[in-house]
Amino acid sequence: MNIPNHIIDQLNSQADLVGIIGRHTQLKKAGNEFKGCCPFHGEKTPSFYVNPSKNLYHCFGCGVSGNAISFLKDYENLTFIEAVHELSKQTGITIPENDKQHTRYRRGHQSTTQSTTKPTKQASNHQAKQVGNHQTHGITHHDHGMPPYHDVPLLDTTLAMNALADTSLIDTSSFTDWHHSNLVHSADDHANQHADGDLYELLQRVQQFYQHQLQQTPTAQRYFISRGLTWQTIATFGLGYAPSGWQHLSQAFPDDIEGLKILGLIRQSDGGRDYDLLRERVIFAIRDNQGRVIGFAGRALDNEIKPKYINSSDSPVFHKQQVLYGYYESRQQKASRWLVVEGYMDVIALYQAGIYGAVASMGTATNEKQIQRLLKFNDTLTLCFDGDSAGQTAAWRTLQLSLPILQDTQTLKFLTLPQGHDPDSYVKMFGKDSMVEQIDNATILSDYVFAYLSTQIDSESPEGKAKMMSQVKQLTALLPKGSSFRHLLNNDIYYRLTGRRNQNKAVKDALLNFNSPLQIHHHLQLCLFYQPELIDVVSLEQIWRTSNIHAYRQISHEISKLTNNNLPIPPLPTWRDFGRKREDRQKDDQPNDNNDTKQDMALPKLVELIELRLSQSDNKVLFTSPNHAFHHLLASLPSSLYADIIPHWANFYHSFSQQTVSDLSLLFQELLYQQLDAIFEQQMQDYQSIYARELINKQRQQLKTWLSMLQQSFNAVTKF
Repeated sequence: MNIPNHIIDQLNSQADLVGIIGRHTQLKKAGNEFKGCCPFHGEKTPSFYVNPSKNLYHCFGCGVSGNAISFLKDYENLTFIEAVHELSKQTGITIPENDKQHTRYRRGHQSTTQSTTKPTKQASNHQAKQVGNHQTHGITHHDHGMPPYHDVPLLDTTLAMNALADTSLIDTSSFTDWHHSNLVHSADDHANQHADGDLYELLQRVQQFYQHQLQQTPTAQRYFISRGLTWQTIATFGLGYAPSGWQHLSQAFPDDIEGLKILGLIRQSDGGRDYDLLRERVIFAIRDNQGRVIGFAGRALDNEIKPKYINSSDSPVFHKQQVLYGYYESRQQKASRWLVVEGYMDVIALYQAGIYGAVASMGTATNEKQIQRLLKFNDTLTLCFDGDSAGQTAAWRTLQLSLPILQDTQTLKFLTLPQGHDPDSYVKMFGKDSMVEQIDNATILSDYVFAYLSTQIDSESPEGKAKMMSQVKQLTALLPKGSSFRHLLNNDIYYRLTGRRNQNKAVKDALLNFNSPLQIHHHLQLCLFYQPELIDVVSLEQIWRTSNIHAYRQISHEISKLTNNNLPIPPLPTWRDFGRKREDRQKDDQPNDNNDTKQDMALPKLVELIELRLSQSDNKVLFTSPNHAFHHLLASLPSSLYADIIPHWANFYHSFSQQTVSDLSLLFQELLYQQLDAIFEQQMQDYQSIYARELINKQRQQLKTWLSMLQQSFNAVTKF
């Protein structure tokens, strides 16, 4: 498979090298680089560095170095092609197919009567009529071609704004003028005029044509300048102008009519006459993930003309559903946060302000694959839509299509700017810092769902509350199977509707009323009898995963040190550890006597039974009431194991049902945290190795952070 070098370079430069290597060794920020133990030679002292700006790695210990592709090949044992395709998935850069026939077209001069210089002259005459006495100054013709768009000189901002009043102030004399040899093949190439053309190359020449027309058209220049754009920004995004007239493209590219028709830039009327799709419009060049021009969007200069925006048609190289405007430019700036906006000018204005990562769909609804691509770069994605009915409907549809791919570690946020602003107008009026603050404070998904549904449904009546909960359940059913967020979002909306602003407070009030001498592991058993489904929401395995304790243990230097010194590694607690005494834990490898069994096995047996019942049922709600759950489960368990809590069940049930508590998940999590923290503290005493203690201590910190995040998510309910 022949892959162009520039594609390889783009894959290596845009890959998340820190993330790729971070899967195999812990990397810590060290200045402008990341530092860690080398994954290739298993060192104890970090000497392995990753430079994210250059996307290169180097180990000063063993000398290994390379880029993203070399790491995937050398460490993950992928072939070159496999590594390329892996990076293609990560970056969104398309690997060219071997068969290039879909980008080829037959070149040939279709009209010998059309003058190659005619379009420029006609366009200029029409523009002169439009602008009256205003003329461009200093335009001369040279025998050399137009410079690349990034070489166009910048226009002073003050001068640019003055140009709104007087187009004579627009200094175009410094532009190297366009020569027609850039548009059509010269006489020297006449012999090749019937050779196959390439659509990408044709699109590049059309873009240059539109850029040249912009340089010659003060009215089009005034539009971009009035929108606050600098010439540097105009050049960066390849902006241009399509002149009036029905056939300026066919006159400029007489040998490429077939290609222009394939691209949808030339169409045919009912009467059989060819005409240009984009006329008298400012032009936005649309690029793919590799930076190639693949299409155009045109905006009418006259606001009365409808439609205001026209996109070129889908073609062999342009598929609207796969393209995000501004994606390539943002990736070039290594954007760290991503924002979906509605308009091309929103993207450009934010980019010019230094806010990279704004993208817009191509006049169609943002789709699931586009959302999934953006969430690969950052676990938080912000959707910024207009506050009108159409904008909020689009935001809601985007939310619905995003839920099936939304993992527990990922977050959708929603931003509606104040006072009817869009990102373009807001960043111009209030500046970059204020816009960044708006993005940072965007509404989280749970708040947005409640706020949106509250505008659609009267939630004051019982009927309205029931209708809203029905819609919420339909919504959360879209989330991936096993998602914790599904349960949490359902309960969050339920608490808001029932007016319990702090369900946790109600739970704690119930505990005060309960006021028993039981220990934490007894309370955990009572919680599971009251709400068995908790085990499906909060399991130990899930805690180790969501708190990142599992991930930490896989790359822990302490575990490596313990292994190298043949020292025992402290295991993660299991349900058997809940309620044990210190001497019981130290006899872990020995069979427990009968006195220990009662204390140690009550909670594990209950957990095992509930997990079995859940696995056998399609319904995640196993029982009709807490009392039903208690008696059903107890009938399947040795009652002797639960002699300590059976006398307290009636009081426990009465205390919580009086407070109308339906969900004990936060209480259960807090109890789990307290018990796990106590177990970790006991392990600190049981293990003498400094490495073991350091490992246990870091796990305790991870656990504390996990609980804090959970509490913050529940505290958001108190805002309503």
